[in-house]
Amino acid sequence: MQATSNTNIYSDRKVWFSMWFLGAVVTFGVAFFPMFYRLVEGRNRHFQNEAQFEHRIAEYLKSKGKEPSVPIEHVKQRNAKLWATSIILIIPAFVIVYLLSKDLAVHEHKQDAYLAAALPERVFMPQTVPLTTYVLLTIVTLGIGVVYWLYKTVNLYNAHYKAHLAVEKELNRLMEEQNNIKYM
Repeated sequence: MQATSNTNIYSDRKVWFSMWFLGAVVTFGVAFFPMFYRLVEGRNRHFQNEAQFEHRIAEYLKSKGKEPSVPIEHVKQRNAKLWATSIILIIPAFVIVYLLSKDLAVHEHKQDAYLAAALPERVFMPQTVPLTTYVLLTIVTLGIGVVYWLYKTVNLYNAHYKAHLAVEKELNRLMEEQNNIKYM
């Protein structure tokens, strides 16, 4: 994560699926290990930063005389090294893709509910992750569908990171406006 200028805004690092997938083809699957590691580690860092972000939102809401509608919850961290190493057994790769997809869906719905109280207009829209469709596609294609599922999951995380950056900028703008009003 890289901090930008003088604010507390962080930009999450995108994962370029096509680069990693081509690397995995060329290396006979070896490139999947660092790819899964980077996916899980990026998820962990984002959720840690999200907890700090939610605390800032709670402070902002309290300064406006409101209470957050959803309590701040601690998100379980995943062991990126263990998960990446476990894909050598193949079956854990399916589980990891499922859990990454499910974690993002739960995270986005929680974030949407939390942001509804803080932002006057809806800046963030949760994405829909059709887990049932992806699971069925993977079963029908005898496991090959997990490649498409992984591709979609990577793209969903990248889109979430981009949307989160916009939300964080908007909230920082609102907080600065409020601080300027206080000091007038």
